[in-house]
Amino acid sequence: MTMVAVGGSIGTGLLLGSAAALEIAGPSVIVSYIVAAFIAYTVAMALGELASKHPSAGSFGVYGELYLNQYLGFLCRAGYWASIAFSIGAELVASATYMTYWLPTLPGVVWVFIFSALLLLINLRSVGSFGRFEFWFAMIKFGTIVAFIMAGAALLAAGRVAPQFTAQGGFLPKGPIAPLLAVFLAIYTFGGVEMLAVTTGESRSSKDIPRAARLTFFLLAGLYLGAIIVLVGVMPWNHAGVSESPFVSVLRMAKVPAAAYFMNFVVLTAALSGANAKLYVASRLLFSMGRSGWAPASLGALNASGSPRLALLVSSYGIVTALIIENWAPKQAFLYIMGAAFSGLILSWVVSLAAHVSFRRRLTSPQVAALPMRSPLGIWGSMLGFVLASTAILHTMFASPVNEIGGFVFFAALTIAYVLLKRQRQTS
Repeated sequence: MTMVAVGGSIGTGLLLGSAAALEIAGPSVIVSYIVAAFIAYTVAMALGELASKHPSAGSFGVYGELYLNQYLGFLCRAGYWASIAFSIGAELVASATYMTYWLPTLPGVVWVFIFSALLLLINLRSVGSFGRFEFWFAMIKFGTIVAFIMAGAALLAAGRVAPQFTAQGGFLPKGPIAPLLAVFLAIYTFGGVEMLAVTTGESRSSKDIPRAARLTFFLLAGLYLGAIIVLVGVMPWNHAGVSESPFVSVLRMAKVPAAAYFMNFVVLTAALSGANAKLYVASRLLFSMGRSGWAPASLGALNASGSPRLALLVSSYGIVTALIIENWAPKQAFLYIMGAAFSGLILSWVVSLAAHVSFRRRLTSPQVAALPMRSPLGIWGSMLGFVLASTAILHTMFASPVNEIGGFVFFAALTIAYVLLKRQRQTS
């Protein structure tokens, strides 16, 4: 369960998106990641508590429906499904970007098509087979990032690389507001902690959930903060770009023989692992909606292997989107897709935190004490996380006219779908 969540999180957000965050905030991006880590902690603990009480493939959508209202439950589940299915395209576009390191003349569309076929074959198998594949894919990038952090720290400590924390215009070269502007990219990096709640629907035992929730957050926080500190210390922030992973750039600057080739392989497996986990989560959410009447009942069917085949095929629409965007605007494709995917991700966080607050308010002190898992921050931590996550939504939506219009259209379309589906449910 932990490695599926870790595998879904460690992907383009850190390995490619960290370059975009560095460009926005410079070395002060470290502050951005610390703020994002705190918000992610409130979400992980709130969801862990709710999931230990209500294990469900519908996860935060179910919690929103139980403890808030039907509309928010649907909006959260459908919005997250649409966004995470779309963000599969971000991972595939990133994979195509990494492949140009070895084969620069081959069009990225070819790689998107090949990798898409591989992911569909994996997800059509049983959940046990999927879990084993995702575990080892996630383990490759987990172990390598740990080694990268240790190697980068050794380079800095030995003086082989001059520290860059204040070398290019100081720690705040873009001003004191820049770290806040980069928080939304850092939050996208932590996107994946909420995937743990979706896996609880197929968990062996509810007793595994509290340990998996804590382990997921602390693994991700340790990796992300360690990696971003090393990146900022080793690589000049104004040399970062999205044409290749900054991890590869660092190893190349450090002149480590053949290490850049290996690291490029690792970030490739990371992107594929992220796409694999997101396809799994998207299909389970759509399956849950099919079973609960918020999507066609046929989407709630399973094949002989226990995989929701039709829900899986419908959820793969992000792959088609990736093919279109890769062909239309390959240089900016990753940033376009990441911006679109962020709205559904952060919405699931906001609804989860609000649902946790409502959940806690309904419990007496003895009932709180009897919970299988309790958030150390309690109701106040979820309230603070809700305010910070809501601020991130508002900042993202009003950062540009495109985001503003796109955000309103996105939520308006979901609202119309909710009204139509609610009428259909009442009629049937």
